[in-house]
Amino acid sequence: MEKHHGPNKLTLAGLLVTLGIIYGDIGTSPLYVMQAILGDRPVSELLVYGGLSCVFWTLTLQTTIKYIILILRADNKGEGGVFALYALVRKRAKWLVFPAIIGGAALLADGMITPAITVTSAIEGLKLYDPDIPVVPIVIGILCVLFLFQRLGTKLVGSYFGPIMFVWFTMLGAIGIYNLNDHLGILNAINPKYAYDLLAHYPKGIFLLGAVFLCTTGAEALYSDLGHCGKLNIRVTWIFVKTCLLLNYFGQGAWLMSHQGEIIDTQIFFAVMPEWFVIIGIIIATTASVIASQALITGSFTLINEAMRLNLWPKVRVIHPTDLRGQIFVPSINGILFFGCVAMVLFFKESRNMEAAYGLTINFGMLMDTILFGTFLYVRRGSITLVVLMALVFVTIELGFLFANLTKFAHGGYVTMILGTLFFLVMYVWFNARKIKNRYLEFVNVKDFLPPLKALSDDVTIPKYCSHLIYLTSADYPSQMESKIFYSIFNKQPKRADVYWFVHVDVVDEPFTLEYVVTPLVPGDVFRVDFMLGFRMAPRINLYFKKVVENMAANNEVDTVSRYESLNKQNVSGDFRFVVIEKFLSFENELPFIEKLIMDGYFLLKKVSLKEGREFGLDTSSVAIEKFPLILIPPKEVNLKRVYE
Repeated sequence: MEKHHGPNKLTLAGLLVTLGIIYGDIGTSPLYVMQAILGDRPVSELLVYGGLSCVFWTLTLQTTIKYIILILRADNKGEGGVFALYALVRKRAKWLVFPAIIGGAALLADGMITPAITVTSAIEGLKLYDPDIPVVPIVIGILCVLFLFQRLGTKLVGSYFGPIMFVWFTMLGAIGIYNLNDHLGILNAINPKYAYDLLAHYPKGIFLLGAVFLCTTGAEALYSDLGHCGKLNIRVTWIFVKTCLLLNYFGQGAWLMSHQGEIIDTQIFFAVMPEWFVIIGIIIATTASVIASQALITGSFTLINEAMRLNLWPKVRVIHPTDLRGQIFVPSINGILFFGCVAMVLFFKESRNMEAAYGLTINFGMLMDTILFGTFLYVRRGSITLVVLMALVFVTIELGFLFANLTKFAHGGYVTMILGTLFFLVMYVWFNARKIKNRYLEFVNVKDFLPPLKALSDDVTIPKYCSHLIYLTSADYPSQMESKIFYSIFNKQPKRADVYWFVHVDVVDEPFTLEYVVTPLVPGDVFRVDFMLGFRMAPRINLYFKKVVENMAANNEVDTVSRYESLNKQNVSGDFRFVVIEKFLSFENELPFIEKLIMDGYFLLKKVSLKEGREFGLDTSSVAIEKFPLILIPPKEVNLKRVYE
């Protein structure tokens, strides 16, 4: 029997939190889905019934069965999302990194258009009062406040998200019921026959799937935010959310059936409301759209933090604005998303133009989820038949949506595709550059250098560099070390110290692991410390290392008191210094063309990423930076001939 701990425990508070942070994107889709299906086409029974049938079965198959029932099972110690899923299966095949980074890039591109379309759709309701109202400046003003607010964290406001979203979904259901009374026959659209008739008999009906697909955008967020709420809370609240969504969709359909033959040029979502309620509806819708945007922004921060820990994104600054675990603020991503959202609003201007471009990148993200989940299913169940059956169903559905969504490319979909491609290239270059570098790293046997290291420490003719000297090493095994480290100690400038430390950071597949192992190479004088950090944990090595030393000193494993005679008498602690080796690409390399492009891109990204000391949270006052040339492929032998006069 499954045990429920932490956020996975079913409570009223847990259900409210889930409503507040999980369903923002998919929950605000009634603002624009029926509008997108209808477009500038005249209202007809085939179009309305068929569109609603497609919406019903998309929410059932794609959202309920694929994500709520199946993919939520693929939790990584309670955490979800494309990178959490990748961490579960990455050891099975190297190529699985490609669906992971495509899925991550798609989510980041989605993060630029989702806030723009949801806020714009809500504010456009004001046009019912004044058709000439300046929507664009109002939307940009709301986005400015939203993104400026991110630095403060969402601890205070987060407690209000749940009740507000409960009001939002209750309003959706109530307005749906209000309109259903006029045309109860619309409920017959649940019959899949109407969906088939639309796709098969309506002119270019298959391409309407691109509009239908908008009803399930945000389904991937249910999985990404699994760690905040737990699968039990998500599954229970989805019953309420799906009911309210469908009631609203069918209510809009019932209203449309009383306008057959007309071309609707107003916001359907607000037109179905009683006139006295419209302004209240606009306020609630705007608030819900801001919450939807907030959830997606914070999700992007988490995504980037995971990508950095998995070496899929350049190291950037991460701030912890509150004491809540997992709540982070990434200034660079906040800026990128802000400018991207504002650019979307200025470029598309109206929500119906955004609808024409929305969904293409998300479609790719969902396909990647299917590929990774299929691998996970095979690893856990070992049944190729089960995997093929699952893949046939969902890949067929998603390829159908992709075929329809490809028509959006020329109508603005190219914008999000370009953005998604840029995000993909950043991840691809960063990941592959590290592989190229590691291919040519030279490791040596540590045992060969321990006696000279001890001799250097005892050599009083050499000025002492510091009491405790710490190097960061990428060597996976205590028996190995990069040759550059010993070159730095013995050759570049002899670095005499009382105690030598070699620190290795290993990112493990579990999200919140925080463990370490100490290996005494020369007891009391040379140590190796291996940190095992979860892919969601910040690498605050300066803090962690201090804790390690304090614990070892308390156990009398190391003496931290200064060995200078005058200071030792006063029991003064010795100083600690980190030496960070920064690599630069040597002009002597002769790389293949593609690898040269990758390495050029890598070092370009390095210029805007954190320096290696700050990357690991080191105190800059105790860090020395040394630069070494990175020679990946030495040039061919040079036939240089000496000429004697």
